Amino acid sequence: MSEATFRQQIAALTAELAGRALDEGLDAWLNREHGAGSPTFDALRASCREGVAEGWLCNREGGGIRYGRIFKPAPDLHGFSVDVVDMADVAGPHHSHPNGEIDLVMPVDGQNARFDGRPAGWCVYGPGTAHRPTVTQGRALVLYLLPEGRIEFTR
Repeated sequence: MSEATFRQQIAALTAELAGRALDEGLDAWLNREHGAGSPTFDALRASCREGVAEGWLCNREGGGIRYGRIFKPAPDLHGFSVDVVDMADVAGPHHSHPNGEIDLVMPVDGQNARFDGRPAGWCVYGPGTAHRPTVTQGRALVLYLLPEGRIEFTR
């Protein structure tokens, strides 16, 4: 697995997301079309696991969370940035999403880890929402797609 191959996977997905409202409809569509057990989900999960193992994903650590922005917003990614975090039974820093946030929740090692109470699959937060990202019941990798890379951490 390489960063270039991972970028191509993300670009294929963001092409389908470009111009869509970040809302409950997108959440349902993503889980129906690309949810847990789908080829897209399985490929992204495998790529994230490999990237973490190879050290080019989640290459920073703070507060018990491994994280890293792998791609800044770019035209080939349809304006999305891409971050991946590795969390186990921990709450991250509170933040808001000026333009929304799309998350792919990938429990690790067959665990039933949940992200903000959600199981494996997609979780969409609309523009202006905020949360303290929390993984419970185990360990999960979470891929974040942020329109224009916008995120605002609460002080």
